[in-house]
Amino acid sequence: MGIYLNPNADAFLMDKNTEIYVDKSLVIEELNKLVSSRSNFVCMSRPRRFGKSMAGNMISAYYSKGCDTREIFANMKIGQIADYDKSLNKLNVIKLDLNGWYQNAKKRNKEVNLISAIDTAVAEEIKEQFPSVGLTENDNTIDQCILKVYGKTGEKFVIIIDEYDVLVREQVSESLFQSYLSFLNGLFKDTTLRPAIALAYITGIIPIVRDKIQSKLNEFDEYTMLDAGVFAPHIGFTREETKQLCAQYGCDFSEFERWYDGYKLSDQVSLFNPKSVTTAIIRKRMSSYWSATGSFEALQEYILMDFEGIRQDVVNMIAGESVEVEICGYQNTMNSFRTKDDVFTYLIHLGYLSYDWESMTCKIPNEEVRKQWILSVEISPDYKQLMAIVNASKKLLDATVNGNEDAVAKALDAAHTEVTSPLTYNDEHCFQSAICLAYFYANTRYTLVKELPTGKGYADLVLIPYLPNIPALVIELKHNKSAESALQQIKDKNYCQALTQYQGDVLFVGINYDEKTKEHTCKIEKV
Repeated sequence: MGIYLNPNADAFLMDKNTEIYVDKSLVIEELNKLVSSRSNFVCMSRPRRFGKSMAGNMISAYYSKGCDTREIFANMKIGQIADYDKSLNKLNVIKLDLNGWYQNAKKRNKEVNLISAIDTAVAEEIKEQFPSVGLTENDNTIDQCILKVYGKTGEKFVIIIDEYDVLVREQVSESLFQSYLSFLNGLFKDTTLRPAIALAYITGIIPIVRDKIQSKLNEFDEYTMLDAGVFAPHIGFTREETKQLCAQYGCDFSEFERWYDGYKLSDQVSLFNPKSVTTAIIRKRMSSYWSATGSFEALQEYILMDFEGIRQDVVNMIAGESVEVEICGYQNTMNSFRTKDDVFTYLIHLGYLSYDWESMTCKIPNEEVRKQWILSVEISPDYKQLMAIVNASKKLLDATVNGNEDAVAKALDAAHTEVTSPLTYNDEHCFQSAICLAYFYANTRYTLVKELPTGKGYADLVLIPYLPNIPALVIELKHNKSAESALQQIKDKNYCQALTQYQGDVLFVGINYDEKTKEHTCKIEKV
């Protein structure tokens, strides 16, 4: 047993002993299928605080010869799988937290020696644990030691590297980076060494960088926020897991859904942010917990970039819309952004946006992240008018609930001008975005549903309250007609049918936009 080679299960047990622990051990079932196969190199990228490190601790505790975890895993989900123990505590595990190594070297101003320090520390442990192999002082790299051990004993290794991309994200010196490339090359590109590695499992926030280290890691299969494959339900909390936690701790699942859901990884899997879910349960209040673990400047730097169309798309997404994004061109770098699509794809990997494969669009996933977007643009002169609309949205909602039709119309005039450019001002889709943005504050009291199906059509916008003693709103939009005709359509098509389960007052809101005068009119009726 060592620190880096065949570590004990203490880190895993610390995770398991936390107040709220979700059993994610079925990830091991998928990994066991890959052990000693041609698909046994796995790169798992997820946003920060999504459970990557906890998964790494568990995987290490399962495979490591340095501990006996049979009793623990027998009582977890993986223990219900036939032959769950075929690799249990039977392999030599090398586990490295690259971020920890880098931060410690940085504190001591020894970044230049980082890779040699890692090699030396692990090589020394291999020599201690395999004295009969006859390793010498010249065997001072991990790959050399593994190869000799495998050649003499036939024993195989599992390599786990957490935060493999930290040196990319930190944009370290070229000399350190080249040293890192040589390190990766030695471990993962040597065909002679490959049979000695039963499994390689590396994690990071961003996928493998195409223009820098892809050639060193092109043997890896990637599982990302864009394509998570069979690992989709295993990193992060699923809908079912979050619902069970809410039932167990007496929490409102619909509120957790609104605040922390939104990461759709497949048709079957939608992920919740685990950091935020567990903290909200413990503290018994909804707030922005995940975003509080990082700096809003990380988001601000990218959404204020001067790419064509980025500002309009940011406005639309803050208003609750989805926007088209081309994800294939992004090189997974930190500083080579060529288009707004590169920026949005990067933000998908960071967790600030979610992606829908069917529509090939991205959007802000939930209320927690939406607050971070607002924080990121509120001090920018480019978004001054946007923030004026957002800050005025409470007055608009109050005006609507109080039936002040003139105030509503004037507020929508201002919002429509801000959300759209002169070229798209008369576009009906942009008109709807303007309405959603104008009612931004309503997100604190309502669930906003666009194009809600009813018995005789689709209601343009329905606001369903999740707080007591406030009315639901059914909003119909018209273009070059009249607010009265919008109101009449709500009645004729019985749009309130969609609210049959709702007990309380309902306001019908008819809004018309006149293309010639560029003015809005509003009619409100209480039901």
